[in-house]
Amino acid sequence: MGFSDHIKEIERVWQGSNTGRDPIVVDSWRRCLATYQLDPTRPQEAVIVSETRLREHRQQAEDLVHIARSGLERLYRQVAEQNYVLLLSDRQGVTVEFLGDASFNNNLRKAGLYLGSEWSEPRAGTCAVGACIATGEALTIHQTDHFDITHTPLSCTAAPIYDTQGALAAVLDISLLSSPILKTSQNMARHLVSSTVRRIELANLMANSRHDLVLRFAGAPEFLDVDPEAAISVDGGGRITGMTHGGARLLANSGGVDWRSPERLIGRQVTDFFDAGLDELASLTRASLPQDRRIAVRDGSLLYAHAIEPQQRVSGVAIGWAAARPPPAIARLGGAVPAIDALRRKVEKLAPSRLPILLQGQTGTGKEYLARIVHDASGVTGRFVAVNCAAIPEQLIESELFGYTPGAFTGALAKGRKGLIEEAEGGTLFLDEIGDMPFAAQSRLLRVLAEGEVMPVGGSAPRKVDFRVVSASHRPLADMVAAGTFREDLYYRLNAAVLALPALCEREDFPWLVDRLLEKHGRSGRPLRLAGAARLLILNYRWPGNIRELDNAIAFAAALCDDGLIEVEDLPDHLTPLAHPRGLATAAGERREEADLRATLAACKGNVSEAARRLGIDRTTMHRRMRRLGIDRPH
Repeated sequence: MGFSDHIKEIERVWQGSNTGRDPIVVDSWRRCLATYQLDPTRPQEAVIVSETRLREHRQQAEDLVHIARSGLERLYRQVAEQNYVLLLSDRQGVTVEFLGDASFNNNLRKAGLYLGSEWSEPRAGTCAVGACIATGEALTIHQTDHFDITHTPLSCTAAPIYDTQGALAAVLDISLLSSPILKTSQNMARHLVSSTVRRIELANLMANSRHDLVLRFAGAPEFLDVDPEAAISVDGGGRITGMTHGGARLLANSGGVDWRSPERLIGRQVTDFFDAGLDELASLTRASLPQDRRIAVRDGSLLYAHAIEPQQRVSGVAIGWAAARPPPAIARLGGAVPAIDALRRKVEKLAPSRLPILLQGQTGTGKEYLARIVHDASGVTGRFVAVNCAAIPEQLIESELFGYTPGAFTGALAKGRKGLIEEAEGGTLFLDEIGDMPFAAQSRLLRVLAEGEVMPVGGSAPRKVDFRVVSASHRPLADMVAAGTFREDLYYRLNAAVLALPALCEREDFPWLVDRLLEKHGRSGRPLRLAGAARLLILNYRWPGNIRELDNAIAFAAALCDDGLIEVEDLPDHLTPLAHPRGLATAAGERREEADLRATLAACKGNVSEAARRLGIDRTTMHRRMRRLGIDRPH
């Protein structure tokens, strides 16, 4: 199919004609036109993100890649002779692991089948990785199924990898630079990718469920111990704590719920889904033959099950095990993804200590929320006192923090006032935007931390204080120390431990956060839901304002939507695509490109190099696009 024929078919699909394409391809083409405003008449080169951005994505996916590696290498050995390459992409579509023939590296990189390639639908149009992220299903995008003519020589097959809490975590893809014309030639590829994903999810569940009972399921006893179709983990109280994707579908079918709502499955009693008690399920070990391990599912079907006991037992709990659950405060930190799990482990260890903690992250990433979790998990009995150092006028910050004696200055209360530091006695003092504290106040704070005493303004006798300090800044304090604008000795007092919060666009538990905010803003008796197109827009927007901006957007949409269903038109204007897209007009695509560039520049405070890094292009390309779109260089 030539270039013009491909464009004409996309036009006919847009106009509602049936061209014989698979429905999953047709739906993706329509998303590319209506939601992402992509123009198939303007082919785009494959995007390879910068080394810095790739490093960030690979660090986020490090735990999953480690668990998946043996499965990935086994799959590649099976398909390498047919000239396939293997890509593992994160939930944002960025390739974080790549296996391919090094002699074809130049061709593979040019085609985007390479480490660091970005295959999200908004960036690349219809492609296997992007469509898999959008639908949550295993699929093949074969040659002219691709939206962008640049990619039509390729044949790509992908399957989603879900985490133990039911959220999409990554996509496994195998691709060919060229392949036989028939799409059915990729059926075996789809089977191999799906079976590899099943093994990776099972390995991940086992790695994250050492303290829980794991139940594996198969439809036939012969496959129970070698290739189970589904698995779940269960704690000592009989509650479901994790699952593979097959496990999610099994539970959803049994309970009559949508597997895309995993929050309706996690935490439920396992006996809600199976016609068997917890003791009976726990007894289905290898002590009995596979054909004797049959159980009934609540939907009427029969399965074979294999129970794997916890690796570590805790005495005094029903049937000998208990899940090692973090305190409830720490559980509020985020979804079950490797990066947040690592942060949760640090908080669990640091919270009960007296170590000062420095929180770092962009504005709106939830630093005060994390500080409150540290306080709640610490076990202290005093108050949590939050101070925004940037919001208090410089001439008042000392009296606000340290308090003052009667008549200390003009306008002072006659009986004096206790400072915020004393208010935090026995609790936690949270100093937000500590980088904005005046230099003189920094010196006095250092003395308080060093000596455990506070001297009120106008006072002559210090007062003993005992509190835990948590501070936060979106500014790089180490650079401020080097520039002489922040005291070095105070910096080292505050950062005995450092916790970093990722930007919202980098959080693998983004869907979990969206669901929590939908719960937050839902009205009594009317839960909030997102229509498919609205969810895609939210998941693919870059969110320069981070969680604060997302929270505001959901609150805005909640006020506008009908019957609790948020549609695209209910979202704030800056999130929504242009209304009534006019076919394949180039102007629409340019307006969207201009808006994206301006939004990214604004998020980077006019820093062109940083904006280019976020967009995955070099600085020269960035300047060329700015000139073409009439965007002035920021001052």
